[in-house]
Amino acid sequence: MNVEKKVIANLKKCYAMTEITVEGKRCFLAAAEQCDPCYLFSEDGECLEKIWDEPGGVMTMAPVPGRDSQFLAIHKFYSPDDSADARIVIVTRKSKGNWEVRTLCETPFVHRFGIFSRAGVNYLLVCCLKSGHSFKNDWRYPGACFAAELPDDLSAFHDGNLLQLSLVQDGMLRNHGFSKTIWGGHEAAVVGCEQGTFLMEPPRVRGAQWTVTNLLPVPASDSVLMDFDGDGRLELGLISPFHGNAVSIWHLDEFDNYVPQWKYGAPEKDTEMVHATWADTILGKPTWIVGWRKGTRGAAVITWDAEAGNYRADLFDSATGMANALHFIRSDGKDIVVGTNREIDELAYYVFTE
Repeated sequence: MNVEKKVIANLKKCYAMTEITVEGKRCFLAAAEQCDPCYLFSEDGECLEKIWDEPGGVMTMAPVPGRDSQFLAIHKFYSPDDSADARIVIVTRKSKGNWEVRTLCETPFVHRFGIFSRAGVNYLLVCCLKSGHSFKNDWRYPGACFAAELPDDLSAFHDGNLLQLSLVQDGMLRNHGFSKTIWGGHEAAVVGCEQGTFLMEPPRVRGAQWTVTNLLPVPASDSVLMDFDGDGRLELGLISPFHGNAVSIWHLDEFDNYVPQWKYGAPEKDTEMVHATWADTILGKPTWIVGWRKGTRGAAVITWDAEAGNYRADLFDSATGMANALHFIRSDGKDIVVGTNREIDELAYYVFTE
């Protein structure tokens, strides 16, 4: 594996990313955690436009399915103790350099969200880190997950007409982790909190309830599901505990229980605050990207080594403090990973080749 790195921007406290289609072309977005801008980039890493200057506080962004140049984003989540005014906004490109921002829903303490399609219907799942606090670092008020059907046309929503959300699951302390997976042939969410890793499946038919399953009752900061070893069953990749330093993979046993299979062997003092996480196929192999914001501030790819019969972790950067990662395959077939290296205000563009 060879990795070529290019720094494509310097953005203070860069944090969130997503792919988006603009005028039919694949692009991606990068936005800041604090009161700083959001930028649009081409798939080659060229900065094309500034989307906004502020307010920032962007934890998550996602394209609206079937819509060119439109996405959803969190605004005003500046920290766990400064996010009571957080909301999800609709962002639509009106012309080059001119993007309209309207409120979709008010969602205090929202940290992650995703859009899921099932049986021809789109659903919004909103994950709130907590529900309140009385003092700094007060974690006595658990978070929750909420959902709503997401109409194809979002033009009716604004500050005076907000999308209404319904409770899916509450009692979720430090509701931090979020990823998407395919489960039973449909899209589903993997949500991690102190109570464990939850699988959340959208309704089978319009009007039905979400299905919620606790896959593993072990505190999770982030979780991913992927068949890493090729046995046809999804392994559970786990970062624990909240903003923790342990990276492990769990395997389904004969009783369909997740049991420990592998743990990253680096000293845990080196991998403090593991935060970046993305599971995808890179160079033809199921791969888990992880990055940590303290300690050595490294980033690694974890893959299954069939010859050795075990997992391996390969570092591809260090001293960066990656907060989040995004992978896509460029038009020329190259595997691209973009990292928001938050701790050094660096947006990095990595090209992976054999």
